[in-house]
Amino acid sequence: MSAKTALITGATSGIGAATAKYFAKNGIHLILCGRRQERLTTLKEKLENHVNVHTLSFDVRNKSAVKEAIENLPEDFQKIDILINNAGNAHGLDTIQDGNTDDWDAMLDINVKGLLYVSDSIIPKMIAQNSGHIINIGSTAGKEVYPKGNVYCASKHAVDAITQGMRIDLNGYNIRVGAVNPGMVETEFSQVRFKGDSDKADKVYKGFKPLQAEDIADIIHFVVTRPYHVNIADLVVMSVDQASSTIVNKK
Repeated sequence: MSAKTALITGATSGIGAATAKYFAKNGIHLILCGRRQERLTTLKEKLENHVNVHTLSFDVRNKSAVKEAIENLPEDFQKIDILINNAGNAHGLDTIQDGNTDDWDAMLDINVKGLLYVSDSIIPKMIAQNSGHIINIGSTAGKEVYPKGNVYCASKHAVDAITQGMRIDLNGYNIRVGAVNPGMVETEFSQVRFKGDSDKADKVYKGFKPLQAEDIADIIHFVVTRPYHVNIADLVVMSVDQASSTIVNKK
């Protein structure tokens, strides 16, 4: 894997940052994407002693910014072997009748359209080189629907459908396509969902041992390092205390 380059969206925190660190430790060169340039710069400084690192600061919702950034990558980073579509989040936790349409827009624009915009810029490169690996970070919310999860669950169900569609459409181009679907992972996810309400966010993970971002990074690295004829198409992972989105063994 030492000659490979991975592009990771949402690399400034959580699963994205943990995956970047795990990849760097194992010799995979990095293109780190995110909205917060200062965090990208800090992460690059930590990792560039191990591998080559390039940063791209854009919002995945901005189609033209995505296209321009990826089209103008330096020569050394033009060949992208691995795409980790990780950027995504939840906004709000409301019944459909009390939902905020701005929250709906944010989730659909980031989780669905953003994933498509980034993929659209990279898939032609992978087709041309007749190789590549796309991993979309989904969620157990893409496998079931839970109370007040309506639009977030819909967005992750869309990720599941897009992943399946990608795998069908790209069959024959020697491109691996799969999804990693985590359950509850202790990251900034709940801080964003509850709009900075730390008390609410902390309660989500109290009383049991949730997954950590590093757990998912380890799994992603496992997936990308299988023999090339092996494609892990769909992987669901939860902590031992979580049986579903609503059944969690809290003490």
